[in-house]
Amino acid sequence: MACRDISFTVQDGEIFGLLGPNGAGKTTTLRIIATILRATTGNAKLDDIDIFSEPDKARSLMGFLSSNTGLYDRLTPAEILHYFGRLCGMSEAEVKARSLQLAQSLDFEKYLHARCAGLSQGTRQKVSIARAIVHNPRLMILDEPSTGLDVLATQSMHDFILQAKAQGKAILLSTHSMDEAEKLCDRIGVINDGKLLAVGTIDELKATTGKASLEAAFVNLVRN
Repeated sequence: MACRDISFTVQDGEIFGLLGPNGAGKTTTLRIIATILRATTGNAKLDDIDIFSEPDKARSLMGFLSSNTGLYDRLTPAEILHYFGRLCGMSEAEVKARSLQLAQSLDFEKYLHARCAGLSQGTRQKVSIARAIVHNPRLMILDEPSTGLDVLATQSMHDFILQAKAQGKAILLSTHSMDEAEKLCDRIGVINDGKLLAVGTIDELKATTGKASLEAAFVNLVRN
């Protein structure tokens, strides 16, 4: 999906959601910001860092959860977090302490030393988030983080994201769930066909469209 004329900001301590149907361009936008895809035009900055001219510097300050990144089935969550933590330049002691903290916060501590092949989808997703942010980045980029999760796992995921917000993290997430967007997002960008249709709080999007619910506002923006 080609993306055109997309512009928004994400502040510290803010959850900014990209809301759109499947194939709208959400994942492409996130992958460009995460420096996985190269943009043909435009720019993006993390503080004063141009992420396209200084990608390595930018990556050290961000963590990206992809919607389709798998885990190494023969490794344990502890081994995966150790590997990626060390790749990010963390010391052995830092990795150990951070891994335990994330396992406790995301509620997979009892599976920390179990092989990933035997973990449930919900636990695997929690490990994937921990891997993406093991280095404690300022910017968390989450591509549909609750996809495929049951109610309890989704609740645990949402609680963790809200805790990260309270800690001052800037959080950019994509979703096609109205409930998730309403529960988590301070501001929302509605995207479709690679274009950003509107940006605002839920109340602002309702006012712009004259609709009483986020779902009705979303449908109005996407269809018009």
